Amino acid sequence: MKNYKFTINGNKYSVEVGDLENNAVNVEVNGTPYNVEMDMEIKQPVKVKPVVKVSANTNKAAAPAAATANVKSAPAAATASGATLKSPLPGTILDIFCKEGDAVKAGQRLFLLEAMKMENNIDAEKDGVIKEVRVHRSDSVMEGDVLVVFE
Repeated sequence: MKNYKFTINGNKYSVEVGDLENNAVNVEVNGTPYNVEMDMEIKQPVKVKPVVKVSANTNKAAAPAAATANVKSAPAAATASGATLKSPLPGTILDIFCKEGDAVKAGQRLFLLEAMKMENNIDAEKDGVIKEVRVHRSDSVMEGDVLVVFE
């Protein structure tokens, strides 16, 4: 049996609920037993594990949030083709403020990333020239995904 304590309109109730068998359950309220019959069988909810598929252009941006936060991007990492700027957190690219061949200054806003209903500016950490932009508007990105490659 499961025990519950309720207060309804200032009155306290101690309720013991038995197991459900054949659409009937024994319930005891403040020591008084009741046999409760259900009109229809209640099925237990099925637990479903969500499946998340990430693709380049299927996710639409959510409505803009009221506030915009500045997020320090993940450190630039050296690769065979140059330094990279990585996403500091998972989210959706709402806007891109740079293109290949652009010269950028440290602190310049490069991307607008929506994460957890917040808009986050992703800024350049150092001066450089953009060699390759690896994301598009509405792309979903994970933490650590490369956004741009610098020359």
